[in-house]
Amino acid sequence: MSMVGNILITGGASGLGRATATAVAKAGGRPLVIDLGEPDGGVDHVRADLSDREQAERAVRELAERAGGLDGVVTAAGIDACGRLEDVPADAWERVIRVNLLGTASVVRAALPYLRRSNGTVVTVASTLGIKAVSDATAYCAAKFGVVGFTRALAAELAGDVGVTLLIPGGMRTNFFDDRDEKYKPGPDARLNQPEDVAAAVVFALGQPRGCEVRELVVCASTETSWP
Repeated sequence: MSMVGNILITGGASGLGRATATAVAKAGGRPLVIDLGEPDGGVDHVRADLSDREQAERAVRELAERAGGLDGVVTAAGIDACGRLEDVPADAWERVIRVNLLGTASVVRAALPYLRRSNGTVVTVASTLGIKAVSDATAYCAAKFGVVGFTRALAAELAGDVGVTLLIPGGMRTNFFDDRDEKYKPGPDARLNQPEDVAAAVVFALGQPRGCEVRELVVCASTETSWP
């Protein structure tokens, strides 16, 4: 396996992003975090709102220059706005698209000059709801289906220059569900993956030798309801 190196992680202060930052550090790499919140453990970071393209681009450049380049990017930042289309405020609905889809594109675009130099790897984080649609999740499904299409096109575009992996995780035991109405939270019997187990798959994808790529990874609990 090749060295993991400098890995930029969006959403690295919580959930899958935080688990990925920890896993990268354990693998001998240097996690660089972009998040609205403060990551723990003194991880190198810049606080930024990924719904704002200028903030996202500036954060990527600042961390890349500080670290002397990037070897990988993991776009783990994500938000949700549950409810029927007519019940979710339009601003909240559109913010899901801006953070999950446009934020992903902004970060990858800004990171590309560094990744081309290092022949690095991008791991985008979609969702099982990026390939299977459910009710009361139009914003999230639209954004995550978008991430799937964006990543598959990006893989074709960057073939031979930058590695591209599409990660499709199922539900995980994180704080992602905390702010939801009770009816949109996983039930008491829900089987959810530990984010650490999904992060291990991310590090596996990042560690592939040049010219060998994990194109797509579905990582979900064995009883995941939104797969297949």
